[in-house]
Amino acid sequence: MGAKLVAALKEAALPGAELIGVGTNVLAANAMLKAGADGAASGENAIAVNAARADVILGPIGIVMANSLLGEITPRMAEATASSSAEKILIPAGRCCVRIAGLAQKPMDSYIAEAVALVKKRAAE
Repeated sequence: MGAKLVAALKEAALPGAELIGVGTNVLAANAMLKAGADGAASGENAIAVNAARADVILGPIGIVMANSLLGEITPRMAEATASSSAEKILIPAGRCCVRIAGLAQKPMDSYIAEAVALVKKRAAE
């Protein structure tokens, strides 16, 4: 999902935006870098440090829930992300074991397009 988000954000050509891909592991970070991220990092500390610096955080809803995404999100990662002052644009993802009542099931690409539209709207404000 991270690489798809990065590719879609790069395609949106947001002027002046620095896009940093931060993943739970090096494979995720490298995929985001290959998709066009301006920089990438991985691991618990990288997530904590970059969440504190971010203006906007995009990712699956599980990034704010400890032990989600099949255990990839540590409590420190979830706390750093959830407590960041950055605006969070969260995408429903089946691997999170969370269902949101009233939310229509859509293909992942549709959720990603909506997330990018929210970022573009924020950048225009």
